[in-house]
Amino acid sequence: MTITNQQSGTNVHEIADGIYRINTPVMFEGGLAFSFNQYLIADDDPLLFHTGPRKMFALVHEAVASVLPVESLRYIGFSHVEADECGSLNDWLAAAPQSAPLCSQVAGLVSISDIADRGPRTIADGEILELGRHRVRWQDTPHLPHGWEAGCLTEESTKTLMCGDLFTQGGGADLPAVTESDILGPSEAFRAQMDYFSHTKNAREMLERLAATEPTTMACMHGSAWQGNGAQLLRSLADELSA
Repeated sequence: MTITNQQSGTNVHEIADGIYRINTPVMFEGGLAFSFNQYLIADDDPLLFHTGPRKMFALVHEAVASVLPVESLRYIGFSHVEADECGSLNDWLAAAPQSAPLCSQVAGLVSISDIADRGPRTIADGEILELGRHRVRWQDTPHLPHGWEAGCLTEESTKTLMCGDLFTQGGGADLPAVTESDILGPSEAFRAQMDYFSHTKNAREMLERLAATEPTTMACMHGSAWQGNGAQLLRSLADELSA
């Protein structure tokens, strides 16, 4: 792990071949420890997944620059439209002049074509995008966990699922970058306190589609990344949501 900002604790850790977790721990008023993660795929056409909030841009920029030239970024991707997902999108588009927003077709239609300074490169459900030695596949997950435009991105060679807000864990600097320990229990405990799921009736079907990709690394947006039997973990989440 490399600490890129001593004051904030922002750090970079390679969680899979050529895939880097950028993490910034925060402490909210009232003593709630939390964290924000972005994921950088270093390749011929580099991709940053999640931008972080606008006020965190300088920290994430510094972390990306520790891995590759920021101006080389080709895609700025995100699961759904929310500040921590794409709040600093236009800052990244300015910093990387050849980059484009990468988002679902719904996100492009209803939001990004209007709020982004450059038009999006929309990606269809099941579509594959070649980055070089990495290839990513998009899967629409409307309203899972929330947002009509939501989706997940799988890097196929490393079986890394960029799962957005699924498996959100509380905790900040105390959490490891990657864990093989249980994250379903902590994430369900967090959801019990702050239920951010939409409870779509199609959750099990969508989680089964994600499980079918047999991920071995879960690139969570909040908390530790996780390694193990991702298909089993996703099906266990489906059971929890059905309970």
